[in-house]
Amino acid sequence: SSTDMLVNDSSSNASVPALPPDNSSSGVSFHCHTTAPSSFIFIAIDINIIVLMLPLSIFILHYGVQQWLQRRSASAAAISHSDCFTYHMVVMELLGVFGYILNLAGICRGDVYIIRIGDFFTSLTWFGQVFFHSLTCLERYLAVVHPIVYLRLKNERGIRIRNVSIACAWALSVAGVENLFTIMDSCLLITAIVIVSFCSLSVLCVLIRPGPGDQSSDNEKVDQLKKRAFYTIMAILGVLVLRFTWGLTRSIFYMSKANYYCLVMTSCFWFYLPSSLVLPLLFLHRTGKLMCCKKNMDGKQRSTK
Repeated sequence: SSTDMLVNDSSSNASVPALPPDNSSSGVSFHCHTTAPSSFIFIAIDINIIVLMLPLSIFILHYGVQQWLQRRSASAAAISHSDCFTYHMVVMELLGVFGYILNLAGICRGDVYIIRIGDFFTSLTWFGQVFFHSLTCLERYLAVVHPIVYLRLKNERGIRIRNVSIACAWALSVAGVENLFTIMDSCLLITAIVIVSFCSLSVLCVLIRPGPGDQSSDNEKVDQLKKRAFYTIMAILGVLVLRFTWGLTRSIFYMSKANYYCLVMTSCFWFYLPSSLVLPLLFLHRTGKLMCCKKNMDGKQRSTK
């Protein structure tokens, strides 16, 4: 049984397990999923991601469907670019959750085919996060640093560019699954680090720079908004750079065929989880659906009364 296999693996591999002769990504992944102690860590990771991401993703998609129905029945404004990226990211996350469920079933059954199918969906989500986080940072950069250009992109031409970018992100994510942990994958991560760092640092510079008429008393509220946005961008930058850097470390370990790869692989997923929560939580914050936001708004309304 799979339990006996895990016990035998843990007794026969008291130290760090060596990589199997099959050094393909699927062979290494199956080895890490079914060899203790990494197998037990994967079980904990799968359960945590399923519990956290499944209800959050379903809630956001349910809200998105409601907003879409309202826009169809009334002449409401078009969906923003950032919200559109978030919805596609959430769909990617749901596919990833499905992959983690399959991985969990594959570990319990010791079935390599189930784990391979699960790895396809988790890898698809992994690439999707890289592309959609980069697109969101670019969108934020244009909105803050080049507001005039950003306003021009809110028309049909801008929506067309956005839709083409989303289609390319999905296509490249599917194509990248077959080239996971290769030199191309490392180049993609380096490019994502450069894009996210440049866009975020440019936004931070604009937020630090004093605006026109800062001597007026009305700017106290603007300063608070700037400070809140500054800390938010700093947190996003830290989470994303950490995620992409650790993913790059994972690729290097895989290509070097190091025996510690399984431990690096399991640790990566704990770094991926905060970045998976960034866009959904920011979306809920913007829409006022977070409980803390509701309490703050209620408190402000009571204080004004």
